[in-house]
Amino acid sequence: MTVEMTRRDWMSALAKAPAARLAALWQALEMAPEFTWLRAPEIGATMVRGRMGGTGAPFNLGEMTVTRCSLQLASGEVGHGYVQGRDKDKARIAALVDAVMQGDAAAQVRAELLIPLQDEMAADSATRAAKAAATKVDFFTMVRGED
Repeated sequence: MTVEMTRRDWMSALAKAPAARLAALWQALEMAPEFTWLRAPEIGATMVRGRMGGTGAPFNLGEMTVTRCSLQLASGEVGHGYVQGRDKDKARIAALVDAVMQGDAAAQVRAELLIPLQDEMAADSATRAAKAAATKVDFFTMVRGED
């Protein structure tokens, strides 16, 4: 895993992370920064769009539930949390991590929360891929020798 991480990278990792694991890693950091809500956690829906084959014309696939919030740390950094589902606590933690990553504690949060989280998610993905590969069937055609 690279040490450099953009905001897009950490926001993606936070949104995809299992809620229980994210909460455990955040609690292990023992950070409790003071903050004020700019937008308290709220649950809503967003339209998901798709494309046939990834390149076709876009179409509305359906709606999915999201939870979002925004907060500002006492030191001034603003953090946003957008997560799938109805998990207000996960959105709060994601917003806190986003805000802290913009300050002096970014290296600690990256090393102790984001890197382990991304490594675990990559390992889970590799395990799922290996299980799927084990069920792969290779079909072949035998040539009869007739011309």
